Amino acid sequence: MTKLITGKTKLLGVIGYPVEHSLSPVMHNAAIAHLGLDYVYLPFPIAPENLEIAIAGFAAIDVVGFNVTIPHKQAIVPLLSEITPIAQAIGAVNTVSRQNNQWVGTNTDIEGFIAPLQTTYNQDWSQKVAVILGNGGAARAVVAGCHQLGFAKIYVLGRNEQKLQAFCDSWNNSSIDENLQVGTWHELAKLIPQTDLLVNTTPIGMYPKVDESPLSAAEIAQLPQGAIAYDLIYIPKPTQFLQLAEKQGAIAINGLEMLVQQGAAALKIWLQQEIPVEVMRQALQNHLGLKNS
Repeated sequence: MTKLITGKTKLLGVIGYPVEHSLSPVMHNAAIAHLGLDYVYLPFPIAPENLEIAIAGFAAIDVVGFNVTIPHKQAIVPLLSEITPIAQAIGAVNTVSRQNNQWVGTNTDIEGFIAPLQTTYNQDWSQKVAVILGNGGAARAVVAGCHQLGFAKIYVLGRNEQKLQAFCDSWNNSSIDENLQVGTWHELAKLIPQTDLLVNTTPIGMYPKVDESPLSAAEIAQLPQGAIAYDLIYIPKPTQFLQLAEKQGAIAINGLEMLVQQGAAALKIWLQQEIPVEVMRQALQNHLGLKNS
């Protein structure tokens, strides 16, 4: 049955450029339909040069809230009235809501990242070591998430020393700086045998290059049994990286759960009620043709 859109239907959405491949409308509209609410969630392709005028337009037509994806996560910050401390720490916004006629930005990527670690593998992380592959925008949310969980040491590995240094310096005024270390991929051999959580935030292994892995089979073979391998990529499922890790006896988590959980956290902010997370997860799995994990 097609949803009836009327003049009273409230607007939610996601902005990005391009944005037509976003899976957010699939899971958000499934949750909205399940809750029986008169909302609709739409993808809005907004070119960078049109960002400011688009946000003003959203205010004019009373948009309730929207998600933010590439390339606007940092560019939108100056256009908002308020940024939550968590979004300030990451330096990026992925969720915006309209509160008291003002735009308020936050970041639910951290919540999305840590959710499966807390629900499925809830444990004391204070003696644990996290190793994060890549130092882009996604790595920032992962670093903040590992800090929130209380990891003893957080290592971020990248290939470009200049970018790594800038990444490290950007946390200087926060408590995260105390247990964060950066290094090049040459340090992998030393770090992997002591790793409790290994996270891939790079695009290596993403479609169409599904046969690639950020680490070789020999490198992953050094991962301790029972360590957690977490890939932010969700297509293919599982990635080559996760397949290799599972062969070593590691626990595998893919990026689909992070996508679902960050979306559910955003929807909860906008709707101010409990969100049917399983409905969102199921809608995505059906859309992607995935069997239940």
